[in-house]
Amino acid sequence: MLEKKTQEFVLPKGTKSASGFGRRVWMGALAAALLTVATGSGAAQDAQLVSPQATTKQKPKIGFIAPVTYDNKYEVYGGINFMNFQGGQSLPTRMNMGGAEVLMTYWLTPKWGLGGEWRGEWGTTPVTPNITFNGRALASLNGGLLGAQYRGPKNQYAALNYHAYAGAMYGKFDYTADPTLLGMYTNRTKPMAALGISIDVNHSKNMAFRLSPDLILEHFGTETRQFFAISGGVVYRFGKR
Repeated sequence: MLEKKTQEFVLPKGTKSASGFGRRVWMGALAAALLTVATGSGAAQDAQLVSPQATTKQKPKIGFIAPVTYDNKYEVYGGINFMNFQGGQSLPTRMNMGGAEVLMTYWLTPKWGLGGEWRGEWGTTPVTPNITFNGRALASLNGGLLGAQYRGPKNQYAALNYHAYAGAMYGKFDYTADPTLLGMYTNRTKPMAALGISIDVNHSKNMAFRLSPDLILEHFGTETRQFFAISGGVVYRFGKR
């Protein structure tokens, strides 16, 4: 009886063969569909990665964003400076001073400009032996200079300028003690001049880095003395002439 029922559930040979063939066809179709999806996804990702911008060769930028024409009407310079000086006419040793400089130039022509500047300097100096103070005394110079600037050789990368400024500086020498006891000048305002050149290395059309050495002439004592100064900073050009 059991054997008869078992035989009833066994599929005929032809039916089993057709069923196996159908399963193989179905599995093959599923594999083909998955392969198609995977291939399409990979192609889409490759298309995203390889964009027209990426395939286009970028040319390197050489030179400046805009040409430096030097046709500006105004120019402002600000920087830090160094200067040597003598805090008293009879002091045997010079002093070193540091400070700041701000210059405004109005260009009348492509070559000639009128300039006005403020300079401030601070430093300490050795003093003559005394019973009041033993050490280095503080001194400062502050004042304004006016003059002319001449633009020399120039190109896209740099320019050379010549300048001459004259004016007056106020010297303060009593920060530490009575300056007459220390062999220093008394507080006073005296003439001073700055003669020199400046080298501007262009960063862009409107901005440059400047190095400016000067010969300083001053008359704080009974004679004119010469000193060296140098400043470095940034030039900003604006306004069209």
